[in-house]
Amino acid sequence: MAAWEIVVLVVVAVLVLLFLGGMAGNARLRKANDRSLTDQIAHADAALAGARAEDRGWDPARLEEAARAAFAQRHPGVAIDGLRLVQVVDRPGTDEDRARMRVAHAAGVEEIELRRTGDVWAGV
Repeated sequence: MAAWEIVVLVVVAVLVLLFLGGMAGNARLRKANDRSLTDQIAHADAALAGARAEDRGWDPARLEEAARAAFAQRHPGVAIDGLRLVQVVDRPGTDEDRARMRVAHAAGVEEIELRRTGDVWAGV
């Protein structure tokens, strides 16, 4: 094999390795950005639901208390890691109002729907 052929082969191999390394780095960066965007969207949704609930005069503490009680009925003894309001449905009157809370616990994530009757929130 001639010297120039070896040089060309080495240059091509280096270029291929650089190309593959760039693709791997780009895939890793894209995956991290996708996770970040998903988290940002979830936080924005929660903030919007919270603002809408607050605008309607709903007490966030009552919603959390009702979600905790409904979760405790379904899963006695399971600890809640976090609660987040994800949806608000405000229909005319107070007996048709609904809210959806996302409950994080050791076994995963679960959504609980709450319904208001008068001033009392309870799980559906």
